[in-house]
Amino acid sequence: MTGRAPLKESLSGGIATLTLDRPEKRNALNAALIEALTRALERTAEDPSVRVVAIRGAGSDFCSGADLEELERMSALSEEENLADARRLGRLFISLRRHPRPVVAVVRGRALAGGAGLATACDLALAHEDAQLGYPEVQLGFVPAMAMTILRRKVPEAVAFELAVRGERIGAAEGERLGLFSRVLGDAEFDAEANSYLAELASRPPSAVAICKRLLYELDDLGFEDGIEGGVRANVQARMSEECRDGVKRFLERSRKRP
Repeated sequence: MTGRAPLKESLSGGIATLTLDRPEKRNALNAALIEALTRALERTAEDPSVRVVAIRGAGSDFCSGADLEELERMSALSEEENLADARRLGRLFISLRRHPRPVVAVVRGRALAGGAGLATACDLALAHEDAQLGYPEVQLGFVPAMAMTILRRKVPEAVAFELAVRGERIGAAEGERLGLFSRVLGDAEFDAEANSYLAELASRPPSAVAICKRLLYELDDLGFEDGIEGGVRANVQARMSEECRDGVKRFLERSRKRP
């Protein structure tokens, strides 16, 4: 049993990198790792120097899902204790959605079960060409329960159902086709292109990005007219920001200099 922390954290160029660090367990999610990741997300949400959060896995895999040894122990406990444990993962998913910055999963190897849920819960996901994604819980008589809330919003209903009840792994190209991966990157250029993507995202005005993210997810609960009104308010908030004023001023200055 290793005594090291289950999560590594670093910050460079506005990119906060959170690395799941249980490679001997294929970065399986246990209570300690889930708590550490949730706390790290809460801290980075309050840090104005953070522009993007990247979640990676140490070793050859992103995350293999729940730690089954811990899950086996929990199944013998009371319903209330199991509810408290399940809500821990639920809070993590909510923290990802509420975070004001883009959260990007950088996926190498396997992202399975809870690991697939984690990747799906991020705003964006970059995948290595050999990455695999799957929700195989049903094969153990289990279900991808909390991940379904997010999966249902990212893919059509029948696709979400098939992924959940068949539990098959899909490759990076199929994940991109379904919209679960934002980009698939080749092996030779994976790290360079992933870092470039993150750096470009970090260069965007943070207040505008935060408004985009908040409005996008608020639309889940709004009808058409309420959604338009939410867009009106977000439009006004953005146009009155210092970032927007500076951006418009720079654009107009460049335009006036053109012949």
